Amino acid sequence: MQLQEVLFRQGFGTRRVCAGLIQQGRVQVWPDAEAIQPAVVTDSTLEVTAPGLRFTVQGVPWEYHELAYLMLNKPAGTECSQKPSTYPSIYSLLPAPLRHRPQKGPVQGVQAVGRLDQDTTGLLLMTDDGKFIHRLSSPRHHVPKVYEVTTKHPVDARQVQKLLDGVVLEDDPKPVRAAACEAVDTLHLRLTLTEGKYHQVKRMLAAVGNRVEGLHRSQIGTLTLPHDLAPGQWRWLSAQELAGVGYAPA
Repeated sequence: MQLQEVLFRQGFGTRRVCAGLIQQGRVQVWPDAEAIQPAVVTDSTLEVTAPGLRFTVQGVPWEYHELAYLMLNKPAGTECSQKPSTYPSIYSLLPAPLRHRPQKGPVQGVQAVGRLDQDTTGLLLMTDDGKFIHRLSSPRHHVPKVYEVTTKHPVDARQVQKLLDGVVLEDDPKPVRAAACEAVDTLHLRLTLTEGKYHQVKRMLAAVGNRVEGLHRSQIGTLTLPHDLAPGQWRWLSAQELAGVGYAPA
């Protein structure tokens, strides 16, 4: 693959812009895995092996990824929207190349897999792989999602059992059940769901006579939010972590 095509596919601009960056000496490439320092490349048509290629663009290091799979520690006060209404968008936390990756099917740039409310924090997955979005969003796949719930009133055994047995929400006569539920502390409930409805956790707690004061998603499948990933930070997912949510890229 030509180096200008690599930059284009990674979201660094149009093909013309990417060719210009290279020709102006703003791109450095590690020639092989053993190299300590990258070298400036000015030939935009240079043929390179894309998978695993490491390079810098205007001093920013990057590694080639055919498809992007990310985790983000979503902070409070952010919206999962490209066009936020009140709070900053989660997409503003990402570098421009991830937001501008060329369209793959119906998806252009990385998209959030599902949504978290503006006041909800924690694990959010992002990708430009439409199949991955469908795999994790479809209720028929039953991917478990674990939430740490801070409640207004003390949690008792009756509330836990009701959430496990199922509660009826206003817009659906079919009971909605928690896959798992435990009272971690007096005002701390750990709730596991395998489907996603609008404001589901908040409405389920209201249905058992309690109220959500704080909500944090800590786990999706076997993938947990690392303690060293601060709010607002993101990182790439590994193949092993993708397997933890039941997905293997084609």
